[in-house]
Amino acid sequence: MTETTALTTAQEALDFHSSGRPGKFEIAPTKPVTTQRDLSLAYSPGVAEPCKRIHEDPGLAYDYTIRGNLVAVISNGTAVLGLGNLGALASKPVMEGKAVLFKRFADVDSIDLEVSTEDVDEFVNCVRFLGPSFGGINLEDIKAPECFMIEERLKELLDIPVFHDDQHGTAIIAAAGMINALHLTGRDMADTRMVINGAGAAGVACAELVKAMGMKPENVLLCDTKGVIYRGRTTGMNQWKSAHAVETRARSLADALEGADIFFGLSVKGAVTQEMVEKMGAQPILFAMANPDPEITPEEVKAVRPDAIMATGRSDYPNQVNNVLGFPYIFRGALDVRATTINMQMKIAAAEALAKLAREDVPDEVDRAYRGRRLRYGPEYIIPAPFDPRLIVEVPKAVAQAAMDSGVARRPIEDFEDYDHQLSARLDPTTASLQRIFDKVREQPQRVVFAEGEEEKTIRAAYAFLNAGYGTPVLIGRQAQIEETAAGIGLPSDFCEIVNAGVSNHRERYTEFLYNRLNRRGLLFRDCVRMVNQNRNVFAACMVACGEADALVTGLTRAFNVNFEDIGRALDAKPGNRVFGLNIIVHRGRSVFVADTQVHELPSPEELADIAMQTAATARLMGHEPRVALLSFSNFGNPPREKAVRVRQAIEVLDNRAAGGAGIDFEYDGEMQANVALNYELMQELYPFCRLSGPANVLVMPALHSAHIATRLVQETGGGEVIGPLLMGLAKPAQIVQMGATVNDLVTAAALAAHEAITDRVI
Repeated sequence: MTETTALTTAQEALDFHSSGRPGKFEIAPTKPVTTQRDLSLAYSPGVAEPCKRIHEDPGLAYDYTIRGNLVAVISNGTAVLGLGNLGALASKPVMEGKAVLFKRFADVDSIDLEVSTEDVDEFVNCVRFLGPSFGGINLEDIKAPECFMIEERLKELLDIPVFHDDQHGTAIIAAAGMINALHLTGRDMADTRMVINGAGAAGVACAELVKAMGMKPENVLLCDTKGVIYRGRTTGMNQWKSAHAVETRARSLADALEGADIFFGLSVKGAVTQEMVEKMGAQPILFAMANPDPEITPEEVKAVRPDAIMATGRSDYPNQVNNVLGFPYIFRGALDVRATTINMQMKIAAAEALAKLAREDVPDEVDRAYRGRRLRYGPEYIIPAPFDPRLIVEVPKAVAQAAMDSGVARRPIEDFEDYDHQLSARLDPTTASLQRIFDKVREQPQRVVFAEGEEEKTIRAAYAFLNAGYGTPVLIGRQAQIEETAAGIGLPSDFCEIVNAGVSNHRERYTEFLYNRLNRRGLLFRDCVRMVNQNRNVFAACMVACGEADALVTGLTRAFNVNFEDIGRALDAKPGNRVFGLNIIVHRGRSVFVADTQVHELPSPEELADIAMQTAATARLMGHEPRVALLSFSNFGNPPREKAVRVRQAIEVLDNRAAGGAGIDFEYDGEMQANVALNYELMQELYPFCRLSGPANVLVMPALHSAHIATRLVQETGGGEVIGPLLMGLAKPAQIVQMGATVNDLVTAAALAAHEAITDRVI
């Protein structure tokens, strides 16, 4: 690996692990333990009650403890990465890392255990007696053949999933890539010939899996350092190798590869030569998975066989066989149905789900994670990328279904649609918060205009909007340009309606409509003609205003204020409403609505009161009971500053409206600082007179600059998921995304605009 492609240096890795609190994770409580009452519930005497219940019914451990979401990552350090037998203690950084990946990718709690013994019996007994603590066991970095014996015995002794990831994880990901490579080359698995070089844990697992998937046993040649494993061979054999011995005249790896269709390498750098690759069959498939350096590099293969499809274990080459695509999601599905084991059916289901996912359009977030590299199904993209957000749904769901079908699920899933939502909510708080809205839009699909229709992201967003069942997308732009771009990214050219503003039959009607609105605002008729013909935002807004569409979305290529001005040509505020920007911050399952983040630079007391009322209504519409805090740099006049007067006066405006029967049915108070508004204990301690009955979930900001800075800080520092800005208060729904928004941002904005259209009609 060259210096420019290396992801880390040795010192960077050491600094990462040692800086701050050493290691990579910590244990944090999920229940409050701050008061004496908390302690009495968490420990003695309160803890006695769940203990007694679990004694009566052991299955209740899944209800009263963490067991149902806890996996142990266990190793004795005899085969650490590619470094060999480093011992139990030296394996701890790897096991900690594995635990972190479980949490990061599938919200599975995990703890690492390093067992200091190389004796199989001692290791098995150690894990066996610890078994009641966990919902699953992930074995890691244990050398062959001991790993086979340990896994087999533990599976017999324990009634929870036991999974040696070095074996099965690699096999599952490689099998997923193989499915797609065969698909691209038009071959049937049953008729292909495979060579596996490396008869250790992963090699044997690959052989077992591909045979279970339909490859003929006689077509799979397993090789080790002594050559082909054939029937009658006696040197260097064991029961696991013997199970894959076949009748063949091939004795060396070179012999085996002659005419072969597929090569799986789980051995060492340089094990395969260009001469060997040249003698393989047409369109050969090579998965050179030795780490850190493959058996043969993609460059070497391409030089002699440009028709080959190649995968490696390296992240700097296409088609990385990365175990993180498997183990977090496999355990997620297994835990969710309380499976007693992870069987072959579940492994095959995981491989097939991964293969299917790679054939679908790739979310924009994935491209961004890979520095904008375009990932599209083909020879250089046959395995999903590790940061694909759809993995958390598709793989666990397939594994859970397979567990149920094969009879190893103790708690079958009854509602898979609800399970989809639960899985999405584990890693995507935005989806969790908005799921109710998205479901409503699916029930009442809307016609939404995507103003920047020639942009690739817009086209992909429109296609995703359609496939999600949200309604009918309409793209504004030149038909030939849009169709060419769609075809270039593998989408059908006729999936939605395309409207060219310059030749539309509605131009005259829209021009008359616009002129009647703007002729007393300094615009001539020809100005309106030009805007309708040439400004896609104006044209889209006219479509919505005139009833040709339900909502619109724009903003990808121009600044907010430009888009806002364009839309305002055709759309007014709702009667009695303010137009403002609203952001929703979602963090650890908690939603906070922040306004105004876009429109009013220094809102007056009346504007602040209006914004508070409209935001409270929006929060309630989205399922939250609003508690509104009007923010300032002071708390109830301390320190006394002239700039805080507007906020204090806004409270007075709300009080007068409430007294006058204005229908204010939510809690509000201010002026207060953000920490007081969000920390209820602090609020009660310092300001017991405060009207809020809990932490605020609606924050009305005193000025545009503070609102904008606060939400952008949260967005960029990872303090939470930020939705928006959402444009509130228009007579007809329109949303403006931020420049450079992702495809998912566009789809979310379009769905929210569609929901607003539904709500407006109900009101």
